[in-house]
Amino acid sequence: MEEHQYRDIWNHGQICRLNYTVREKAEDEDAEISKYANVYVPYDYDEKKKYPVLYLIHGGGGNPDAWLDSSRIKNALDASFAAGRCAPFLVVLPTFYNHEPIRTGRVDEQAERGHVLGFMQELRQNLIPAVDAAYSTIADRSGRAIGGFSMGGVTTWFAFLNNLDQFECFMPLSGDCWQFGGLGGGKETVKTVDYLCARISEQGFAPQDFRILAATGDKDIAYPNLNPQIEEMKKRTDAFNCSDDPTRGNLHYVVMENGYHRYEEGYQYVYHFMPYLF
Repeated sequence: MEEHQYRDIWNHGQICRLNYTVREKAEDEDAEISKYANVYVPYDYDEKKKYPVLYLIHGGGGNPDAWLDSSRIKNALDASFAAGRCAPFLVVLPTFYNHEPIRTGRVDEQAERGHVLGFMQELRQNLIPAVDAAYSTIADRSGRAIGGFSMGGVTTWFAFLNNLDQFECFMPLSGDCWQFGGLGGGKETVKTVDYLCARISEQGFAPQDFRILAATGDKDIAYPNLNPQIEEMKKRTDAFNCSDDPTRGNLHYVVMENGYHRYEEGYQYVYHFMPYLF
């Protein structure tokens, strides 16, 4: 796996704030909530050009600043584009929370799953339209990828299940599919993969219409649940064509040796996959 080494870059991208609103159903009426996403805009951004967009989701308890505060993701983007590793793209860093999460020191799997499921509608009805209106984007699924770390990886799997018409590439990092409850990729492996397979055709797509770039570490707390899910997916060759070459097939899986559950590892996965997202 290719890893990023920090270095000074003259050509810095910008971090901009995109404000948008969503409607949340309350007990008596709908409430309008103001939210924001951070948007990484590459150096030399030109409104006359069309750019792909990566939607990159934080982990549990995070916010739109989490990736920027906890990793060197911005330098990895600046360095990759400056070196020509890949063509420049925009990166949208939103949050799936509508309110500040309650921090108890433990994961409330049911609550976290609810936040992520609620975000699926917001993603397609509010956030994507706001991004396409504010920036010069390739405004179809061929120009969109979604990925995330930990609960952001869980979010990515739910996007695959519900928004396959909005994204062509999916990058779940250290997070399994929670369709059938928390840690479902490990606890309900066969049932989970059955559902992943079914949802491809139910949404009107075929195996050649998407790509999944997944990663975790062998010391990561997510490994015992993501790894069995991926191994089961590899068996379903009618839906998933796994290849060690990320330019071939529709499923590519990386396990970092001695990799733990940290943004430091997460951003390295993003760096590794950057040339293959679009």
